[in-house]
Amino acid sequence: MKVVRPSDFVWLAIFATLVATALQYPYTYADGAIAGPFEWVPLIALGVAQILETKIPAEPSRASRIFWIAVKAVLSVILLAYTGTVVSLYWPVLLLPVVSAATAFGTAGTLAFTALASAAILAFLLHPHAEFSPELRFHVAYLVMFGNLVNILAQDLLEQSERHRRAAEQLAEANERIQQAEQAARRSDRLAALGQLSAGLAHELRNPLGTIKASAELLQRNVSSENEVVREMAGFIGSEVDRTNSLVTRFLQFARPLKLRRDKADLSQTLDRAIAQVEREAKGAAIYKNYEPEIAPFPFDAELMERVFYNLILNAVQASPPGGAVSVKTRAGADCVEIAVIDRGVGIEPAQRDSIFNPFFTTKPEGVGLGLAIVSKIVDEHGGKITVESEPGKGSIFHVVLPNIAVSSSAPAGSE
Repeated sequence: MKVVRPSDFVWLAIFATLVATALQYPYTYADGAIAGPFEWVPLIALGVAQILETKIPAEPSRASRIFWIAVKAVLSVILLAYTGTVVSLYWPVLLLPVVSAATAFGTAGTLAFTALASAAILAFLLHPHAEFSPELRFHVAYLVMFGNLVNILAQDLLEQSERHRRAAEQLAEANERIQQAEQAARRSDRLAALGQLSAGLAHELRNPLGTIKASAELLQRNVSSENEVVREMAGFIGSEVDRTNSLVTRFLQFARPLKLRRDKADLSQTLDRAIAQVEREAKGAAIYKNYEPEIAPFPFDAELMERVFYNLILNAVQASPPGGAVSVKTRAGADCVEIAVIDRGVGIEPAQRDSIFNPFFTTKPEGVGLGLAIVSKIVDEHGGKITVESEPGKGSIFHVVLPNIAVSSSAPAGSE
């Protein structure tokens, strides 16, 4: 039951006054009989019904509203029947069910309950000793008038409430977009700073790495074959230089501005090439395809997006247990295409989900943390969005959304 409201005390005061008046000045019939309980008992019941209407049940339904309106209508008719019928001073109590109907139902419902209330008054004319009174017309007109007026006010309040609700939803959406834009701006600033740092370090490291590599090769050629330790150490130096140089190349790929070549390409074929590359590297990987056939070729950089899909699928395979399956699904939207890479692997901890696309963040012992950062950068350059859903121990779903846009007629094919 709902808590007591201030309006409940107002209703209590109104009906207490009516009951006190009925007790002090009871209705007297023409033969001298007094109505007594037939007058004040319906008044008390009406007051109780009016107060309980907003409390039982806790969440009003259409059926509960009809029930309480019917209860008040019946009690009103009983009160009128014992206090003068068509000329009763209590006839305004019929406004209670009419006004309740006007606040809960539309114009048609209001008119229906108003007609029933009017019929209840007119029904008293069927009594053999009843006499027609011109006041009846006024009574019926007043019922219709008040019912229609309250219905108009209720509809206006509903419209205002709906406008406020829509405004609140729009404000919430705008706030969410602002927060996302702020996060994207901060992330872009971090990426730009890290990119500049990576590019500077990479260029500075390339020259000494080349010198070390050449020196190691020269040492390996000139040392005698009997000195196996030196030759082995020179080989280690060369292989480590190659590994470091590969890492420098990845730094440069991350720092270098992307130049997209948006040509019409088939998404399914791009995914197939990425899957085939993963299957060659991860023997025994179970990768299932669930492509939507209605996706027609659309403009995107197939080479870069193949790299995106390769990274996501390879990560999904590596996160899956032996024999675990990875699914790749595609779905067409109104003006976009969605690709989902799904695994049932170890999942990602909630504290790490906001950082997995940041550069140099990795959970792999030998990882560098640039794979997903580059993936995110490529998707962003396409004007798309990449998100992740994950639960530790149950797997992850990476969603890539790409805009399905036409190539600008003013730009040559393959340009950005």
